[in-house]
Amino acid sequence: MDKLRSMEIFVAVVDAGSFTHAADTFRISPVMVGKHIKALETLLGARLLARTTRRQSLTEIGRQYADQCRAILAQIRQAETGAEAMRAAPRGKLKITAPVSFGSEWVSPAMTDYLRAHPEVSLDLNLNDRVVDLVDEGYDAAIRIGDLDDSSMVARPLRPYAMAICASPAYLEQHGVPRTPADLVHHECLDFMQWTPQMRWRLREANGERSAAKPRESRFRSSSGQALRMAALNGFGLVMQAELLLAQDIAAGRLVPVLADCLPVPRPMHLVYPRDRQPTPKLATFIEFMLERFGPSAPLPYQIL
Repeated sequence: MDKLRSMEIFVAVVDAGSFTHAADTFRISPVMVGKHIKALETLLGARLLARTTRRQSLTEIGRQYADQCRAILAQIRQAETGAEAMRAAPRGKLKITAPVSFGSEWVSPAMTDYLRAHPEVSLDLNLNDRVVDLVDEGYDAAIRIGDLDDSSMVARPLRPYAMAICASPAYLEQHGVPRTPADLVHHECLDFMQWTPQMRWRLREANGERSAAKPRESRFRSSSGQALRMAALNGFGLVMQAELLLAQDIAAGRLVPVLADCLPVPRPMHLVYPRDRQPTPKLATFIEFMLERFGPSAPLPYQIL
C-alpha cells in the first residue's frame, strides 16, 4: 500500500476517532481503512491503536507516531504549496551555462534586463567552454555553439555564431591590409588555443572554395578570446574571433574588419534545456527572453559598420 496514503488515513482515524468517519473522508470502506492501519502496524512492528468492541484508543507508540505523521504530512503540503507557487509566477534560482566569450559579452548584460523584469528570480551564470551535463549538474539551460549531439534535450535555434577577422587601424597602416588568405603569411595572426590544427585560421577564398593557405606560426596564443581581442586592440596582429565579441570595437572604429569574403561558415548556436512537459515560469520566461533577444529573427544586438 501507499505509505503516505496510509499515514493520512491513520491521522484521519485519530482525529475523527472513528474508522467510519475516516472512510467517508477518503471515500473508501471501513474495512479498507482497517487494512491501511494494519499495513502501518506491520511495517512498524507495533500496535498503533488499542481496539475494543466499544472504543479504540492510541497506544503510546501510536500517539508518538501520529504526531510524527502530522509533521511529515504538513511538510509535504508545504512543499506542494511551494511548487505550485513556483509554477504560478517566475521565481526561484535559474542555473544557466554559456560559452565564455558570448556569455560575458552579451548574455551577462542581457540577464540584468531579465532579472529587472522578474524580481523574484535569481541567477547563477556559469561561463564555461566545456559541454556541461545539464541534468547531472543541475542546470536549467545552456547556450551551445556548434552541431548538437544530445538529442534528449530541447534545442531552440539562436542567431548563427559568425566570425570576424580584425586588426587595429595602426596595425593595418603599418603592415598593410590582407586581401586574400595567402596574405596571412606576412601577418601576425593571434591564435586561439582551443582551436584544433584543422580549425586554425581555416578560411575560404572569395569564390567560396576552402583556402589552402596557412598563416605563419603565431607568436601570441591564448585560451581567452578577450585576451586576443586586447592584443589586437594594442596593435599586435590580426584576431579571428566571434563577431559578437568584436562587434562593439568594430562599430567604434577601434578594430577594422578584413577578409570579409573569406570567413569560415557561421556555426549554429542553440539554447538547450531538458525536456519537461511543464517547465516552470522562470524557465519559460527565460526561454522567451533569449529567443526575443538572440533568436534567428531577432534584430541584431549590435551594429557593424
